[in-house]
Order: sequence, then structure tokens, then C-alpha cells
Amino acid sequence: MERSQSNPEGVLSVLDTDLYKLTMQCAVLQFFPKTHVTYKFTNRTPDMRLSHAAFRWVQSQVETLNNLFLSSEEHDWLKSKCPYLRAEYLEFLRHFRFDTSQHIKLQYVAVSETHGDINLLVEGLWVDTILYEIPLLALVSEAYFKFCDRDWNYDGQEENAYEKGTKLLQGGCIFSEFGTRRRRDAETQHRVIQGLKRATQDCQDCSGKLTGTSNVYFAKQYDLQPIGTMAHEWFMGIAASENNYEDATRTGLRNWTKCFGIGVLAVALTDTFGTPAFLKIFGQSIPEDLINRDASSTGSDTQKVPTYAEIFTGVRQDSGDPLEYIDTMRRFYQTMNLPNGRTIVFSDSLNVDRCLEYKRSAERAGFIPTFGIGTFLTNDFKSLSSGVKSVPLNIVIKLASAEGHPAIKLSDDLGKNTGDQDEVAKVKKQLGYIGKHWEGGNEKSRWD
Repeated sequence: MERSQSNPEGVLSVLDTDLYKLTMQCAVLQFFPKTHVTYKFTNRTPDMRLSHAAFRWVQSQVETLNNLFLSSEEHDWLKSKCPYLRAEYLEFLRHFRFDTSQHIKLQYVAVSETHGDINLLVEGLWVDTILYEIPLLALVSEAYFKFCDRDWNYDGQEENAYEKGTKLLQGGCIFSEFGTRRRRDAETQHRVIQGLKRATQDCQDCSGKLTGTSNVYFAKQYDLQPIGTMAHEWFMGIAASENNYEDATRTGLRNWTKCFGIGVLAVALTDTFGTPAFLKIFGQSIPEDLINRDASSTGSDTQKVPTYAEIFTGVRQDSGDPLEYIDTMRRFYQTMNLPNGRTIVFSDSLNVDRCLEYKRSAERAGFIPTFGIGTFLTNDFKSLSSGVKSVPLNIVIKLASAEGHPAIKLSDDLGKNTGDQDEVAKVKKQLGYIGKHWEGGNEKSRWD
């Protein structure tokens, strides 16, 4: 399995992460700089365990995170490419360092003579620990396929990505690469992006478009736009830190807009505590102090105050039935008397056929659909010996607590509820949450 010299093993840069971790860190620095949090690792494929050698490799790679820092070149590139990142934040990031001995507790629990489970806890100030999630997930995935499942190679990865990209572009899909957290390794992601870029060069007359990648490092390396806004963590952390789930969505939307401005990074993730609860807030007027008024303006008393739904250009669908979601958002925007042309970003369990199906349905409903495609691109392999699919690890690191209060996520699929079960039950009752199961979210076949 020969690597490119430019992509050694492990995590390549402090920017080898998803953009939304930087944008959230920027907002956390402004509004929650002293908030204490914990994160917990979960392996949703528990039969796929690490060997002793794999765990030792993860340990050594975790220590190397302490050597990463933002270079002057990376700082200048971020300042130019991501003007919404505040100057105070860029200065903070310039001096940011991982401190794994202070923040990470990593333990191997043997379940047999050869394999075991990982206990992984991250703890510290939110602003200091928010960047651990993506590198740690990428390292665990890489370790498994470096030591435990070695029945694969890189052959055909660039070509596979090229073929997938070509089908998406020819089908008119607007999409980006979202595959860092569960990638097989950085070399795979490198080959995938090369294949996607080549597809765009050969499909210049196609109606589709590759908009970029969520990975900030590879965006810089390949002159792509870094893509992302917010994650569930933003609303989860606010709700838990303030022990207030009823106002968390409102606080999250207000602070996000205060940090970045109206219409900037304006795709809202709706399902943290269920989309119905989110839309109750999304349809409300924004606080008047968020409105940028011209100093010479008169008649401010009669100026209409917009709703959050008006100032956000679209929404992201990340759980539940996408077709049902399209209908929900269509009815919501109609009720708000807002015109067609809003964006829906689909980002859950995607493949080419699903993208094409959701595109047709979303466009019929008056939306502009876009797609963030992850594991289907960066961890899609077949076993060399059998030819069957080499199953990716399904692993997550979720915010577990903030300021000593449990952090939970409900989502639009009961199968993706996470966190302390007593807290989950309490919040469901508070918010009137009615859960549903979506068969397409089956963890065993989600990337087939």
C-alpha cells in the first residue's frame, strides 16, 4: 500500500480537520471561553475492535498532535480564504496547541487475547478541546485498517472517486467532499480529491459542481473552497452549559449571527433536538440588535424585523427520512410566505443514487439541493480476498457534558439519539419530541 510522499500517516496539520470545527471554535471563543466540557468516544461497530498494536499506534499518534501548530502561511491563507473568521480568533489559533496529556484519557480494555475496546475521554475548556474530535476519529479509523483489516490496497481509489464525481456532475448535483472523520487514511482522502478534481476538469459542460471540501488542509492543498457551518455540538453545548434546552436553539442562532453576521455561514442544522422544535424558533423574528442599520436611516420604527428563516439561506438535513424532510421544509417556508430557492444540504448516509433521488425531489419542491458526501467517498473499499465490501468503522465522538450537565442529541431518527438516557427522556418531554425510525438510517448498511 504505497503512499504519496506528501501524505504521511496520521494527522497532517492542525487544519487537517473540518471547517465547522474552526467556525464553532471561533464562536465558542467569543461567547463561551470559560465553559468546561467533556467528550466521549463510541464505536457503533463494536465487533470491529483494535488490536494491541493498533492501540499503541493510536497512543503514539495522539502524542504527535502536540507538535502541530498553525504556520504563518496557513494563517495568511485562512485570513484570505475565510474572511468571516474574526481577527481575534485567528490570533488565538496562531498560538493554539494541543495538550493531550491534560485533555485526553485513553485506555485499552482487552476483550480477548488479541483485541479490545477503547475508552476515550476528552476533558477541558470547550475552546481548548473542540478540535480533538476529527483528528482522533481519523486516527482510530486509520489504526483499524492499518493493523486489523489489511485486506485492501489503494488501487482504483482515484478512479472510483472520478467515476462517482462524473456521475454526480452529469446528474447536475452540487456537492462537496465531507469524508475526514471516517476516512481510511489521509492518503485515501488525497486520492479521492484528486479523482474528484479530475472529474470536474473533464465535465466542464456538466450542470453539476464540486463546491469544495470540509477538510481545511486539503482545501488549501488543492485550491478548493473549505465548506461547513455548524455541527450539533454548537446547540448541544449551549443547552447543557446553560441547563436550558427550551432556549438553546434561540441562543445558538442569535450568537451565531452575532459572531459572523447576517447571511454569513447561514446554513442552519435543524435536527439537534428534532426539526419540529427547531422550526418553532427558526420562524421567530431575530433580535433587533442583530440588524445592521445605516446611521443615517430614518423610519427604523417601521422597519420589518426579519425572522431567522429569512436571514439563513438554507438548512442541513442530517438524520431521518430526507424525502419527508423536504416536505416538512416546503410546508414551513410556505407558511412563512418565503419564496422558493432556499438551500437544503443533505449530509446523511449518501451515495450517488440517493443524491440523484433527493435532488429530483428537492427541486420539485422548489429547493436548491446540495450534498456533503463523506464515508462513501473516503472509505469505500472491497476486500482483496473476497471482493465483498470492506465495512468502514462507524465511530463517533460526541459532547458528553458541559458545565457538569449532560449533553444530549435527539435528531430526527430515534436510532441517532445520544447521551444520558434520563436527560434524553426529560428533554423529549420538555420539547414535545416525537421520535421516528428511518430504515434508511440502518447503521449496518448506511454506506452501501
